[in-house]
Amino acid sequence: MRRIVIAGAAGRDFHNFNVVYRGRDDVEVVAFTATQIPDIEGRRYPPELAGGRYPTGIPILAEDELSDLVRREGIDEVVFAYSDVTHEHVMHVGSMAMAAGADYALLGPRSTMLASEKPVVAVCAVRTGSGKSQTTRHVASLLREAGKRVAVLRHPMPYGDLTAQAVQRFERYEDLDAADCTIEEREEYEPHLAEGNLVFAGIDYGAILDRAVEEADVIVWDGGNNDTPFVRPDLHIVVCDPHRPGHELRYHPGETNLRMADVCVVNKTDTAPPDGVEAVLDSIHRANPGAEIVRAASPFHVEDDRAAEIRGKRVLAVEDGPTLTHGEMTYGAAVLAAKQHGAAALVDPRPFAVGSIARTLETYPHVAELLPAMGYGRAQMEELRETIARSDADLVLIGTPIDLRRVIEIDKPALRVTYRLAELGEPTLASILEARGIVESAPALT
Repeated sequence: MRRIVIAGAAGRDFHNFNVVYRGRDDVEVVAFTATQIPDIEGRRYPPELAGGRYPTGIPILAEDELSDLVRREGIDEVVFAYSDVTHEHVMHVGSMAMAAGADYALLGPRSTMLASEKPVVAVCAVRTGSGKSQTTRHVASLLREAGKRVAVLRHPMPYGDLTAQAVQRFERYEDLDAADCTIEEREEYEPHLAEGNLVFAGIDYGAILDRAVEEADVIVWDGGNNDTPFVRPDLHIVVCDPHRPGHELRYHPGETNLRMADVCVVNKTDTAPPDGVEAVLDSIHRANPGAEIVRAASPFHVEDDRAAEIRGKRVLAVEDGPTLTHGEMTYGAAVLAAKQHGAAALVDPRPFAVGSIARTLETYPHVAELLPAMGYGRAQMEELRETIARSDADLVLIGTPIDLRRVIEIDKPALRVTYRLAELGEPTLASILEARGIVESAPALT
């Protein structure tokens, strides 16, 4: 009987347990450890999901406790199972585990990907914030235009009642309200619903996939962070970011995605420096010379063509939280719009931040003059609202994937800034979908 700890962040770790360890008599998963996501540790993976071998569930502990846990519980093996960290970080965790007396392991895609009865297009990335979500929506649009029923399977985001979140299906905005979705969940689900996509998510992806194939002709895997797919793809699209050249080879498991990719989308070529684009192209040619390359831009749009209202204003730029924090980006659509359209200044949110928002800004000192839209629960959403209200901004620019005004009250003038994917030249994703036989005809969208 091997005693195992799975080091995770409430997503990939649960999937690996469900697929590889649940129901086995030769291993005991003693605990999960957790990081990246606030307030995950101290909970339990519930017995309803863990199975009969775990009548009281499995504890979820802070990763800081890993060394003591290995020694105290006589752990034989620590399995690393989360994403968007440097290769160096992976081995720091490994060094802690091995020094404490455990073996150290990674489970690869072949061991953890599920098989689908329907065709699967996976959209993944080399880093958080590369433009994966806009690419996923573009792919789903091409499939719908070709007459396909699409089910989007979103990477897990289980921040609430884990048992209730085992299998989630979202078709309308009211479904998000009924599930009490956080800002982070809404940012991923709501844009799909706005475009008519059916979204599935949760924890038990075997059961989720079974539900999805009943309703769809094609499954679109919408990856999280830079994680590898949970479902074996017929076409694997990986988005690369030339604003962070070199990251495609330095972050786990983004490099795995790069080397697995059928198609690499080199995004943001409209705003990235040319040497950044060339560096990413060189990485693709060296790591995965057989991959097709699609070049794309990420033009942004200010709602209702009201960009003129930005000029001369002191602007508070609110951007996607994970992209700024562990994604390490220092700007997004709101910052770009503020600079392009003549804002007088970007407001530094740090003097006005409260509670967990203030702690987040302290933890990630590279985030300056913009506000990460952290909202992992109701309390944090209220702290985000209060931080915005306390600021001395003339105008709030919302650069998040959802309109924050739907979930928190913003008592200042506000405009939303959105991205879309614009393919440049050939090949296109439409032509690739057709060449792979996933669609009979997929006309390019304008």
